[in-house]
Amino acid sequence: MGARAAEKIGLKSQYRVLMCESDAAKAQALRERGYTVTPLAEALAAADFVVLAVPDALIGAIATDAAPKMKSGATLIMLDAAAAYIGELPHRDGITQMIAHPCHPPFFTDHPTAEERADYFGGIAPQNLIVALIEGSRANFEAGTELCKAIFGPILKAHEVTAEQFAFLEPAMSEMIVATAARLMRESLDAAIEKGVPREAAEAFMAGHAQIAIAICFGAEKAPFSDAAQKAIEWGMREIVQPDWKKAFERPVLEEAIRFMLHSRAGGE
Repeated sequence: MGARAAEKIGLKSQYRVLMCESDAAKAQALRERGYTVTPLAEALAAADFVVLAVPDALIGAIATDAAPKMKSGATLIMLDAAAAYIGELPHRDGITQMIAHPCHPPFFTDHPTAEERADYFGGIAPQNLIVALIEGSRANFEAGTELCKAIFGPILKAHEVTAEQFAFLEPAMSEMIVATAARLMRESLDAAIEKGVPREAAEAFMAGHAQIAIAICFGAEKAPFSDAAQKAIEWGMREIVQPDWKKAFERPVLEEAIRFMLHSRAGGE
């Protein structure tokens, strides 16, 4: 993400990018790509904006270390809301803290070029942006939002939410629910193949039915599900999906999930 951001904003004449990398091999790889790697302490003392393009689990620790070393009036930008939601970000007078995260290009959009149609992450195809001010200057937050538009652009619109609402969007909605549903879809395809359905037939059936189901649910297709399909969905919601799945949006459960995401070791605690 850091290299992607540098490539984007390096094209904007109003920004001077200071790249930081603690891993020697990765730092060398950046130099080979033409970047200058700046010592962290030097960059923190000079930067107007500090973007933490780091793994989610490290945001709290790195922010806690970085905030006291930043110059007064600077802005610290996190790319994920998890650490903020469970109170792992430091408070420091004199700096602004905010969160920004891309929405990624929306489905059912008529992108004009093949390159845009093949862009699922964003950066070529237009996408929306979510931003939240944690604390500090409103003016710095707005300037930070403009920086994030440059990083993730082209941007359709920057939507402002609260830090709590950010956590409802990610991880609750987008990862705990939507990504889980996508994983379930993939595993259901694998299960059908394991039962003897030819792979090509199963993949063709999944590709079309996933699209029409999403189109109906999100209003892109106006025809409803058939009566039998609606009954099948009702059965699946009762027997396959946990009936109390909306607990993902309740603070105790969401905090528990985030702590698991950020601090559990691979393979479990």
